[in-house]
Amino acid sequence: MNKILSKDRLKKTIEEYKKEGKKIVFTNGCFDIIHAGHVRYLSDAKKLGDILVLALNSDSSVRSIKGKPRPFVPQAERAYVIASLESVDYVTIFDEDTPLLLIEDLKPHILVKGGDWTEETVVGRNSVTKWGGRVVIMPEVKGISTTNIIEKIKKAFAGT
Repeated sequence: MNKILSKDRLKKTIEEYKKEGKKIVFTNGCFDIIHAGHVRYLSDAKKLGDILVLALNSDSSVRSIKGKPRPFVPQAERAYVIASLESVDYVTIFDEDTPLLLIEDLKPHILVKGGDWTEETVVGRNSVTKWGGRVVIMPEVKGISTTNIIEKIKKAFAGT
């Protein structure tokens, strides 16, 4: 799929879009179990600019952040599903616990995170605001989360 790019290829692609005056929106996350809240979040993020880039935590990064047995879905499959969404223009996979190096490399105009974050806790906030960009916190979709889905599955299969 031509929407899933290496970090180097993505950087070159984004530089070309910037030359054309396009506004780059960046977000990141594990996206382990894709749900309606994710889709709405990404659709709303896309509306903030011209090109939406999603940096996806690698399997080792997810494991480091969330612990075992996560991720439930391997990175190649997660990347494919996310890239299949109309709102997402590009996906890249990163191994670090945070996307700070990638943010500083791409220099997006807008950095977006979900409502479970505060602007003060968003990794990359200082960098983005330093070069004149902004941080946007999207409202959470109440009752829809990966954690809630996992809990429902655990309850459904408890004692079987």
